[in-house]
Amino acid sequence: MKPYRINLMVCAGTGCVANHSFEIKKALEDEVKKRGLENEVQVVATGCNGFCAEGPLMVVQPEGIFYHQVTIKDIPHLVEEHFLKGRPVQKLMYVPPDAKAPIPKMSDISFFNRQMLIALRNRGLIDPEKIDEAIGRGAYSALAKVLTAMTPPEVVSLIKASGLRGRGGGGFPTGIKWETCRKAHGEPKYIICNADEGDPGAFMDRSIIEGDPHSVLEGMLIGAYAIGSHHGYIYIRQEYPLARERLTIAVQQAREYGLLGDNIFGTGFQFDIKVARGAGAFVCGESTALMASIEGRVGEPRAKYIHTVEHGLWNLPTCLNNVETWATVPEIILKGAEWFTSIGTGDVSKNPWGGSKGTKVFSLTGKVKNTGLVEVPMGITLREIIYDIGGGIPKGKQFKSVQTGGPSGGFLPASLLDLQVDYEQLTEAGSMMGSGGMVVMDEDNCMVDMAKYFLAFTQDESCGKCTPCREGTMRMLETLERITQGKGREEDIQLLEDLSQFVMDASLCALGGSAPNPVLTSLRYFREEYITHIRDKKCPAHVCRELNVYTIDPGLCVTKGHGCGVCRRQCPENAITGEKNVAHVVSQELCKKCGVCYDVCKFDAVKVA
Repeated sequence: MKPYRINLMVCAGTGCVANHSFEIKKALEDEVKKRGLENEVQVVATGCNGFCAEGPLMVVQPEGIFYHQVTIKDIPHLVEEHFLKGRPVQKLMYVPPDAKAPIPKMSDISFFNRQMLIALRNRGLIDPEKIDEAIGRGAYSALAKVLTAMTPPEVVSLIKASGLRGRGGGGFPTGIKWETCRKAHGEPKYIICNADEGDPGAFMDRSIIEGDPHSVLEGMLIGAYAIGSHHGYIYIRQEYPLARERLTIAVQQAREYGLLGDNIFGTGFQFDIKVARGAGAFVCGESTALMASIEGRVGEPRAKYIHTVEHGLWNLPTCLNNVETWATVPEIILKGAEWFTSIGTGDVSKNPWGGSKGTKVFSLTGKVKNTGLVEVPMGITLREIIYDIGGGIPKGKQFKSVQTGGPSGGFLPASLLDLQVDYEQLTEAGSMMGSGGMVVMDEDNCMVDMAKYFLAFTQDESCGKCTPCREGTMRMLETLERITQGKGREEDIQLLEDLSQFVMDASLCALGGSAPNPVLTSLRYFREEYITHIRDKKCPAHVCRELNVYTIDPGLCVTKGHGCGVCRRQCPENAITGEKNVAHVVSQELCKKCGVCYDVCKFDAVKVA
C-alpha cells in the first residue's frame, strides 16, 4: 500500500473531544475527500496530545506543524491552503513567545521539547483503537523478549535493579513488590491495574489509557509472567467512558492477536484480563478498598499489616500497580536497568528506597498558562515545570503556591520553587509525589480556603469505617469553616495541628493518614494568613466573602460608570442606593457580602477590603 503523503494527527483525548475534536476529524475527512486527497492525506484520531490549554489540537506529520484551537469553520481553508497548495496556515499555528522559526514546529514549543517521554512515548503518534499501529511503534516486543529470552526471576531482578517505584502515590519499589508476590504462597495469583484515578484535576492515568492502552496491557503481561499469574483485572472508574471504551477495544484486539489468552507467543504462558468498573468512590483508589470492590463488597480499606501481595484479592497473592507504572515496564525491559537509573535522582544500587528514578507524568492545572499533561525526569525543579513548560502565571499575577500529590498532598510556597521534584524532597517539604496532580495557585488564592476545599473533598470521600478519619476530618473542616467565616479563635491553630496529628496517626488507611497534609502545609508556610483571618477578621486574598467589606468609589462610579446602576439592580438584598450620574452607596447593614456588585462592575468602582 502506498504511504500517505500527510498524516493529520487529531487529538481525541477527553479534553479535545469535549471541544468537538471528533466533529473536526469528520469535517477533515469530508473536506479531504471533497478535494480528492483521500489517497494522499490520512486523518488519525490519537489520544491526548498533552497541551490541553490549546485544544482542539492537530499535528501535521511528517512536517511537525502544530495547529491549535482548530474549529470546524477553519477546515475548508486549512485543507485548501496547506494540504492542497502546500502553504501552512500561520493564523492557526501555535506560536510560542520565544519562537525563532517563521513557521514553528512542535519541536520548537517549550511545552513539548522540555519533556522526556517514557510512559507517554506514543503520545499523539498512534490511533489507540488500532493494535497494528501500537505494534508498529514496538508494542509487545518487550513481552516477546521476556517470554523467549528471560526467566521470571530475571525479570524481577531487572525491575528491582531499575529502581522503578510505584507511580500511584505510595512510591513502593516495584521490583520488591513483584518479588514478594512471586514468593507468596497461594494460587492463583492476581495482577491488578489501578485505573481508579480520583484526585481533583488529575487525568494522568486516563490519558495514558486513552492514548496507548496496549502499553498498559503489555506491562501487566510482563508482570504476570514475572510473578506467575494467569489472571488480571483493570479497575477503572465509570466516569472514564472514553478510556474504558478504548481499553475494552485493546483487550479484545490483544485476544484476537493471541497476546492475551492461552499459549502466548507459543511459549505455553497464559494470561487474560477482565475490565472491572468502579462507581467513582475516591477511597476505592486505595488498594484494599479497590479489591473489596472487585469482589462485590463495599469499598472499604482494611488494616495494612495484612499485605495484599500475600493476602489480596479473594485472600490470595495479588500484585497491584497503577497505570503509569505498568506502562513504564516495557521500556525498562527493552532498554535496561542502567538506562532507567541514569534518569532521576538518588542511588538505588544499595537501597531500593534510596532514589527517584525515571520520569513522572503530571497533570499541570490551576493558575498556569499551559495547562495539560507533562512527563518530566525526576529531579526537575518546580520552577522548570511551572515556568519553562507551564509558561508561568497568567495575567501577570504572582505565583503563590503549588499543591503536589492530589487532595492529600501539600502546598509549597514560592520559596521552594527551586525544589527538585522527587519522592524524598517533596516528602521532606511536607508534600508528596502522589499520583501526579499538580495544582498551581496565584496571589488571588486564599490558602485557608484552599485547605478547606481539599479537606472538604477528602472528608466527603471518607468511607466512614474508622473513627479518626470520619470524625477527625469533620472537626477539622468545621474549624476551617469557622475561620473563613470570621469566627475563628486563637486556639484554633493549635487545635488544627493536634487534630491533624491524631488523624494521621490513627486512621486505618492512607486517605485518612494523609488528609491533613493540606492543612499542615498551609499552616507551615502560610501561618500569617490564618492569623489574619482570626485576629483581624480579614482575608488577604478577598476570597472569604464573609470577611469582606464592599464599598463603591464615588469618583470612579460617576466619572467612569456614570452611575450606571448595574450593581444596584443586581444586588439581591437591595443594599445599594443611587441614581443615574450619582455615586452609589452600599449599606453595610443590609449587605450580605455576596460579592455580586464586585463581580458585575465593569469600571472597578466597587472596592473590597
